[in-house]
Amino acid sequence: QIKANIDYYLANARVVRQTMTELGFDHVGGENAPYIWIDGNGRDSWEFFDLLLDKAGVVCTPGQGFGRCGTQYIRISAFNSPENVAKAMARVKDVLK
Repeated sequence: QIKANIDYYLANARVVRQTMTELGFDHVGGENAPYIWIDGNGRDSWEFFDLLLDKAGVVCTPGQGFGRCGTQYIRISAFNSPENVAKAMARVKDVLK
């Protein structure tokens, strides 16, 4: 059961990673943990957070909350249903393409 839960969330993380790769955003994580750190391509983490929240309706975590090394990153969690992750990534694509 634990392995099934891990696989479930890591499948969601693959969707996030694939979307961000397609959009040209560097990222780390999501392979062994359900969190994906995404480089804002020059955006401040709060600016990136606001953009995704206001324009895509997607909540993420500004990296700056984790210290100064997170200033240009956001963190997206894969803890959701596959349907919701797919919808969120479609909205992110619309905003960032």
